[in-house]
Amino acid sequence: MSDRTVKRPPLPLTEHDLADLGKLRGEPPIWNALWHLAHQEAPTGEVSESVVIHAIFTVGLRAIQEAAEAASYAADAEDRQKEDAEQRTIARRRRPGWVEEE
Repeated sequence: MSDRTVKRPPLPLTEHDLADLGKLRGEPPIWNALWHLAHQEAPTGEVSESVVIHAIFTVGLRAIQEAAEAASYAADAEDRQKEDAEQRTIARRRRPGWVEEE
């Protein structure tokens, strides 16, 4: 976490959340995956709970942004397909340029 902390809001954690945090710290493949997805070097020493939660927040926020971007691309592709279908319909109605007028 390279940015300076501006605010530390309280974060309610359930028993399940705490168990997940414990599992995250206790399983090296999951621990390394978190830091890889957060685009950070996996810490080797003791790490505060707030640093871990911030990494989870970073990964979650990135996933949300990527999902929103994917949805936008899908909507654009759908619009493009509709436009292409309209253009093909219009092109079929026109006489080909090679047909001679009588």
